[in-house]
Amino acid sequence: MTEKIPVDLWFDPSCPFAWVTSRWLIEVAEVRPIEPRWRMMSLHILNEDKDVSDDYRERAARAMGSVRVVAAAAAKHGEHAIGELYTALGTLLHNEGRSKEPERLRETVETALERAGLDKSLVEAMHSEEWDSTIRASHDEGITLVGQEVGTPIIRLGANAFFGPVITRILRGEDAGKLWDGVLAVTAYEDFFELKRTRTKRPQFD
Repeated sequence: MTEKIPVDLWFDPSCPFAWVTSRWLIEVAEVRPIEPRWRMMSLHILNEDKDVSDDYRERAARAMGSVRVVAAAAAKHGEHAIGELYTALGTLLHNEGRSKEPERLRETVETALERAGLDKSLVEAMHSEEWDSTIRASHDEGITLVGQEVGTPIIRLGANAFFGPVITRILRGEDAGKLWDGVLAVTAYEDFFELKRTRTKRPQFD
């Protein structure tokens, strides 16, 4: 049996593009010898000193609540809880389109905890700063690998780290593996920095 290679992915649960990439990485793990590992980052922390709109700043700050719950769940149940809770949160927020508005977000997080088989009282972490230093440390670890000009997701395989790939559809089977091969091929070169084209599609989650 081929030994699995650890691959770290940094995410903010609120980001739809990170969600698509994370589900693609799970597909990759079915056809390539990798083991996804889940790491926290925060769009709120990323943008706290940047010139962004008040609306975006407010939404990013609100999303910090779900990241705090992920951190609290990891502290209580172990790191395996990160992936389980992310799957539950992402399915609710993106596939099912649950509202991210303050009056509904707590209910969504409670449902995610229940689906993940975790203690529902962890929802109280949404409004606590107890785990903020833990989140910031994880965030800083990821962003230091790639620089401040990018966001989520960040992926690391050994010494190779990069932002993205940003995709709008979850590739399946060997198509997922081929994209993985291509991403590794270009990011392996230390002088390679960017390929980009304007996004013309919204993320699809099915």
